[in-house]
Amino acid sequence: MQNTILIIDDEKKLSGLLARIIGLEGYNVLEAATGKEGLKVLIQEDVLLVISDVKLPDVNGVDLVTAIKEKKPYVEVINLTAYGTIADGVKAIKNGAFNYIIKGDDNDKIIPLISQAMEKAALQLRVFELEKKVTNKYSFARIIGTSKPILEAVSLARKVAATDTTVLLLGETGTGKEVFASAIHYESQRRLMPFVAVNCSSFSAELLESELFGYKAGAFTGALKDKKGLFEEAQHGTIFLDEIGEMSHELQAKLLRVLENKTFIKVGDTQTTKVNIRILAATNRDLQQEAEAGHFRLDLYYRLSVFSISLPSLNDRKGDVELLANYYLKEFTAKAGRRMAKLTPEFLNLLNRHHWKGNIRELKNVIERVVILADDDTLDADLLPLEFRQGSVDHSALDLATIERQHIQKVLIHAQGNKTETARLLGIGLTTLYRKLDEYKLG
Repeated sequence: MQNTILIIDDEKKLSGLLARIIGLEGYNVLEAATGKEGLKVLIQEDVLLVISDVKLPDVNGVDLVTAIKEKKPYVEVINLTAYGTIADGVKAIKNGAFNYIIKGDDNDKIIPLISQAMEKAALQLRVFELEKKVTNKYSFARIIGTSKPILEAVSLARKVAATDTTVLLLGETGTGKEVFASAIHYESQRRLMPFVAVNCSSFSAELLESELFGYKAGAFTGALKDKKGLFEEAQHGTIFLDEIGEMSHELQAKLLRVLENKTFIKVGDTQTTKVNIRILAATNRDLQQEAEAGHFRLDLYYRLSVFSISLPSLNDRKGDVELLANYYLKEFTAKAGRRMAKLTPEFLNLLNRHHWKGNIRELKNVIERVVILADDDTLDADLLPLEFRQGSVDHSALDLATIERQHIQKVLIHAQGNKTETARLLGIGLTTLYRKLDEYKLG
């Protein structure tokens, strides 16, 4: 019940009287005589408020506040005492108690006080549950795999997540670097603050500078008013700089200043701006080699690589292919409103034999496409792209043009004629798609 109050007091008559008074207000009341018993009830029941005597047989009620908050941070605590002291009162509030009152002196105030504490606890519970959902969604639990390489990477990431250390994530395209970055953030002390991700290769050097650092009005044509950059947007949180190897040398120097001093200068400004952020970076390049060749600042490389984690390619964790395939199969069949399909042994064999150039991202796209193309609940090998089946079937018996035409037509129908979406699902460029549509006289 969401209106449950726990009274911890070894004086049965007083606790019983208080329980009756509180019960008349419509609250569900539980009782315990010791701190140990109270903590056991707290864990087992949906308690929102604890009213605890200070003098208990086994523990000081003021110290008990800390233990209660560790078990359930959203629960509020009111300390009751027969002989109050200023020192105890200060310590109780410091430990997280909602209030500290003397027995008998505040009988007329206890119910309003309880009402206020319950209202605050209920709000804190909603926030706690929301935070838990967000953390579960983006935590390490969403990283799928049981192979040794991925478990080692997760273990390293978990250890560094609890710190405020800069992390450099290394690995091929599609190995899940952003997934790791968000998991590190959401399992860190900054998890309630913003997580901002930016792909450094998506912007020109000039545009990336204004995006990261912001600008002052009049800094350039079109800068009509001040704009915050992504570093400011991530204040007290985490910024993830993907494809850091694409950053220009000029921007690398500004980033180095952020890492060293937590300050930067906006475009067109003369004053420094201070930020408190954690920086995570990622690259698919050999950044050390790039730095030694002079293509990347060596001093910045050393600052970024304080703690580096290499993410394994899918080809180095083939034992996880089936797990990942079934995970995305469940996701895409649910999205399509279909029953969970089954992967045939031949289908799985071809997945395991394939060389994954695009890693997890490529596997995800393959499963999405075959779900679209499947006519029933079984995914057969002939639904896979031709490169998967080379060497496993007799291509002389196939009309490759016909197969390609049917494949494009099915995806085009699924995308409701949207050619940009069709090209994305097929994994080809839009220009290539238009050429194929013209060649096969489709749409």
